[in-house]
Amino acid sequence: MTRLLLLGAGRSATSLIQYLLRHATTENWFLTVADVNPAHLVPVLAAHTEHAHAVSFDIQNSVHLEELVAQADVVVSMLPAQFHAPVARVCVQHRRHLVTASYVSPEIKALEEEAQAAGVTVLMECGLDPGLDHMSAMTVIERIRSQGGHITSFHSYCGGLLAPDSEGDNPWKYKFTWNPRNVVMAGQGTAKYLENGHSRFIPYQRLFAHPTPVEVPGYGTFEGYANRDSLSYRAPYGLQDIPTILRGTLRRSGYCAAWDALVRLGLTDDSGSLGNPSDMTWRELIEAYLPVALPRATTETELAMRFADYLGLHFTGPEMQRLQWLGLFSDQAVNHADATPAQLLERLLTKKWQLAPNDHDMIVMQHLFNYELGGKRHHLTASLVVLGDDATHTAMAKTVGLPVGMAVRRLVRGEITQRGVIIPTHASLYEPILTELATDYDIRFVEEEAAL
Repeated sequence: MTRLLLLGAGRSATSLIQYLLRHATTENWFLTVADVNPAHLVPVLAAHTEHAHAVSFDIQNSVHLEELVAQADVVVSMLPAQFHAPVARVCVQHRRHLVTASYVSPEIKALEEEAQAAGVTVLMECGLDPGLDHMSAMTVIERIRSQGGHITSFHSYCGGLLAPDSEGDNPWKYKFTWNPRNVVMAGQGTAKYLENGHSRFIPYQRLFAHPTPVEVPGYGTFEGYANRDSLSYRAPYGLQDIPTILRGTLRRSGYCAAWDALVRLGLTDDSGSLGNPSDMTWRELIEAYLPVALPRATTETELAMRFADYLGLHFTGPEMQRLQWLGLFSDQAVNHADATPAQLLERLLTKKWQLAPNDHDMIVMQHLFNYELGGKRHHLTASLVVLGDDATHTAMAKTVGLPVGMAVRRLVRGEITQRGVIIPTHASLYEPILTELATDYDIRFVEEEAAL
């Protein structure tokens, strides 16, 4: 019996756990799910006691981590990204394979030689983004190459959003389907990409000011903003000489302009605490960011008007409608003492952007290629849209967890032979996963092509 260890069982792990349990009997697996609060797993694992159990786990307990890894054959980490490095070090030390959905960090990349020497596979970036983005892009890239084509432009966008039937009166058309902190901190730093052979840099303060419209067939127009470093994808994709490459995040139209106002005011800053009391109101907080005015604003409307004037917004415009809907100018207490602005914003958004039980989320991914073949220029679009079932069985959980589970299955079977720190850019790895996603789960990309 192969012993699988899953570290972390949060929202994004629901489909992964279902997949592992579904195949546990036929594959002869025993699954240990280790989570900081495993009580919610009892009903999930109740019908699988011969093949699974849950244990309490704290990543800060290094002794327990060592014990759990030593008892496993393959480890899957769905912990927050900052905890993957210590898990990877223990896995390499005990010669245990590791699979995660997160980016390769410098700390994990430094384990490359040691992992190879130990005969260990550390498979990273095998979820949605990163993960399915690599797999689907490489499918198109390799097909164009095999035909003798030359890719001249590559844009790739992905977003975790609300399905149209769940947007309701939410003017942002957005709720959290992923770690809220990651959303609040999105884009920090300078975005880097290539455009017609020229380097392009967008500082964080300007990142949301000029989003790009992105049309997704059947679902309308979205807006995309550039991710931090698109240039690092040239080498893994074999596109070192490409003149244009950009990777970005998708949101519904209008989101970026309103978020830009939060950035410009300073509410996404996480660099230092404000020293504020817990009972400080949002009205008082916003007032503290605005120039001194006497008399002070006595109503939400007065404060909102001053806010709009300070940032050069139209008081009745869509940006202000979104900000007022959040309760940004209300007498609601921030309920977090001595916090950073980003922490306060995250707390506010977590209340307003929480998925309701019957909400459906939506994953949208799109690749846009320009390429030359036989003296002619072509444009190819590959789009993926996945809808969630409810607030538990989300599209995010499916598209993150299922590729991870499928990779684990192939790793246990011995079908993944690469060792060291790898990502799913090899056809022998991504082709079976994409086939299984399409065949068993109807998760597939739709392509459209036209001559330029």
